[in-house]
Amino acid sequence: MPTPLELASLLVAIPSVNPMGGQGEGPEFFEERLTDALIGLLRDWGIPHEVHSVAPRRANVLARFEADPGRPTLLWEVHQDTVPTEGMTIAPFRPEVRDGRLFGRGACDVKGGMAAMLSAFERLARERPARAANVVLACTCDEEATQLGVRDLVRLWGDDRGRSRLLADPPAAALIAEPTNLDVVVAHKGATRWAIRTTGRACHSSDPSRGINAIYRMAKVLAALEACAAKLPSSRPAHPLCGPATLSVGRIRGGQSVNIVPDECEIEVDRRSIPGEDPAQVRDELMAAVRDSVDFEVEAGAPWIAASPLGDEQNGPLAERLLAAIQPIAGVRRKLGVAYGTDASTIAAAGVPSVVFGPGSIAQAHTVDEWLPIAELDAAAEILFHLAADR
Repeated sequence: MPTPLELASLLVAIPSVNPMGGQGEGPEFFEERLTDALIGLLRDWGIPHEVHSVAPRRANVLARFEADPGRPTLLWEVHQDTVPTEGMTIAPFRPEVRDGRLFGRGACDVKGGMAAMLSAFERLARERPARAANVVLACTCDEEATQLGVRDLVRLWGDDRGRSRLLADPPAAALIAEPTNLDVVVAHKGATRWAIRTTGRACHSSDPSRGINAIYRMAKVLAALEACAAKLPSSRPAHPLCGPATLSVGRIRGGQSVNIVPDECEIEVDRRSIPGEDPAQVRDELMAAVRDSVDFEVEAGAPWIAASPLGDEQNGPLAERLLAAIQPIAGVRRKLGVAYGTDASTIAAAGVPSVVFGPGSIAQAHTVDEWLPIAELDAAAEILFHLAADR
């Protein structure tokens, strides 16, 4: 059977780039090629699996190891997609091993974690440990942009119960693969993202007094947002593990030509919520503050993502079990909170205690020379196997 490194190299070599809202033209975009490869592996291993179409060229792949119907079921979830490759200083889809590291797009985020799960899963199915839990492996799509995959996944034991024969009931607990350096993430921030638009009246730039400059209006909105961002961390108690709530403006677009007074300008906002905040309310709260600061109409689009934070109120026993599985293999590790978001919060919001775990560092995710320590990859595969085998 392939080693974790061989699996990770195979996965890295198959492009599965998330177009992040763009058109995604070309074979490197979307997850369909990786989905086909996963189906092929599971078929070769003789493991029951399902494919759930989520969007064109995008699907979730589920597989199940059944130890005993009366035992609890663990969900292992990992996303198939990667961020784009622009600016990379290494060949993104040509996996390279050197200095104890695997290089390539997705090596760290999160095909290394996927390889560890696949390796442990195949070993469970082959060795069938006497005390093992049932395990469902879910390889989902579109984590990096709008989380279509995990939202479809949780409906399998919710609104669409009965659509899956492998995950017909809620799992007892879930482990989500992300790079954590083999620590256990028990809490993280949520993210709400939406567009803000200002409008004006176009005219020739030789006489701008005849128009209304939408970019000038947006400058006032940006000043209001900058003031909100400065006040936000002290406006509510920081979470002891995740830190304070934050706000950032990441994109701006406006105008047609330098000689036309612009009649439209748009920005995109990223608001990170902390456990205890409602991601559906943070947009309205912020827009009220902006509108109080300007004397013109400001349009706010609906959020294209409103991912909940992950709290640590329900996942303590799972975290302790995982830490106990980690220690003999990789030494003492910690329970942590982090600022980035994961699919864990969506699964937890669907009633399943969830933690985040995997090889590699978040500092290497999305980088121009993305890499993964091979020693952590091997350790993660061993840890996952023993977590499920010694329930």
